[in-house]
Amino acid sequence: MIRRVALIFGTRPEAIKMAPLCLELARRQGRFEPLVWVTAQHRQMLDQVLEAFSLIVNRDFNIMQPGQSLTDVTVHALRALEVAFKEDRPDLVIVQGDTTTAMCGALAAFYQRIPVGHVEAGLRTYNKLAPYPEESNRRMVTPLADFHWAPTERARQNLLAERIPDEQIMVTGNTVIDALAIMVEKVRREPPPRPAGFPEGTFDEGRPLVLITGHRRENFGGGFEEICRAIGTLADRYPQGEFVYPVHLNPNVQEPVRRLLGGRTNVHLIEPLEYRPFVWAMDQAHFLLSDSGGVQEEAPFLGKPVLVMRETTERPEAIDAGTARLVGTDAELIIAEATRLLDDRAAYEAMSRAHNPFGDGQACRRIADALAQA
Repeated sequence: MIRRVALIFGTRPEAIKMAPLCLELARRQGRFEPLVWVTAQHRQMLDQVLEAFSLIVNRDFNIMQPGQSLTDVTVHALRALEVAFKEDRPDLVIVQGDTTTAMCGALAAFYQRIPVGHVEAGLRTYNKLAPYPEESNRRMVTPLADFHWAPTERARQNLLAERIPDEQIMVTGNTVIDALAIMVEKVRREPPPRPAGFPEGTFDEGRPLVLITGHRRENFGGGFEEICRAIGTLADRYPQGEFVYPVHLNPNVQEPVRRLLGGRTNVHLIEPLEYRPFVWAMDQAHFLLSDSGGVQEEAPFLGKPVLVMRETTERPEAIDAGTARLVGTDAELIIAEATRLLDDRAAYEAMSRAHNPFGDGQACRRIADALAQA
């Protein structure tokens, strides 16, 4: 019987998607003993989520180092996890998604012959360099996992095509919707303080707010130059609009963004937002420009169109449903599609009212129910 469950994560997106599962297992007192372990692959942004969901951490490996490489993260995580597994010996290890922490958690558990559950299993681009290194991380977790919790039927079909046994796969919806449902209810009931640098007032069609996020490694360099050129052109073309960009802390993001976008009165370059104010900001936005995987799932729940600044996506369901559109890092395409959303009400409504393909907010309940029967 599965009782002691180690839930391992290290980045902000992982923490958001694992938090509701940690809470669901903890709620079933007497049946499960959840162990919350964090690698702190990303320290500051991870801590913000832990606080937002009031999660109690059982083990904090604190592996983050200035200027760390992927090799650094991998080596330090594997060493720390080996010790923890030998000492605590969980019945099951759960990892989420596609980070280096997820890959290391699955591999270290396999080395100790501990079963692995994979949340958000089966997403694929079949391009090992996009997203990098996430696509390869996710695909390396798959053969090591014993439970595959796929967010959508398409993800399930990807796993079946890779000869994962059907009885090991369960379509649950995405846990990010569980997390978002919790937080949206909170921010609508009690809005957080307006973030520093965020424009004052309210936003409507006459004064649209465009929320921007960008941090992907594959966009470093020329990709970010093109993204910034597009945002600058849009800000000049729509002086009544407000363009809010919480700038990722990575110097490869900070340098081009501040160099190319600083100084415009309607472009607000602010500090990265904690999860609660970020959910509030998404709820205020007219639409989003993003290269984030999680935003592609979250925005449709809120009825917000997303222009995805990537060449490919492992979440094609959002594209198929019409809630998101791939624009890559082509400045002219970004400008054209953003202009369409700002100028064409019918086009905007077609995206904002499209079906959300990522679940109903009950993914964690389904996972816990399945584990209770395992």
